[in-house]
Parts: sequence; structure tokens; C-alpha cells
Amino acid sequence: MGIVLLVIVGLVAGYLAGIIWKGRGFGLIGNLIVGIAGSFIGGFLLRIIGFSIHGLIAQIIAALIGAVILLWIINKIK
Repeated sequence: MGIVLLVIVGLVAGYLAGIIWKGRGFGLIGNLIVGIAGSFIGGFLLRIIGFSIHGLIAQIIAALIGAVILLWIINKIK
């Protein structure tokens, strides 16, 4: 069940980050990759500054923060 939840959170966060950053998504696979990587980045950063991540909404918010940061980094590299 954990893998399924990770995929769902990754898809939602990647889709929302794509809308926020460029006004569109990156397709199913691109959204999934950005969202899952963003969930690791966002979770790591929020834990460092002292926030606790519990619940589905908090996981999506953390993944969204991380995905937007990841998209910012990708944009700076391009």
C-alpha cells in the first residue's frame, strides 16, 4: 500500500507543480518522476526546519514544495 500511496502523491504533486511552474503538466511519467523526487526533497527540507509530516494532505504539500524546488533547479540548469 505504501508504494501505491507514493505513486498517487507523486502524481498529484507533479501535476500541481507543473501547473504552478509552467502552466501545464509534463505528462503522466514526467509528473510522476517530478512528484516522487519532489516528495523526497520536500520531506527532507521540511524535516530539517522542524516540521512534522503526517497525513495525506501534508504529504502532498511537502511533495509539491519539493517538486517546485526541483523544477526551479531544472530551469536554472537549462
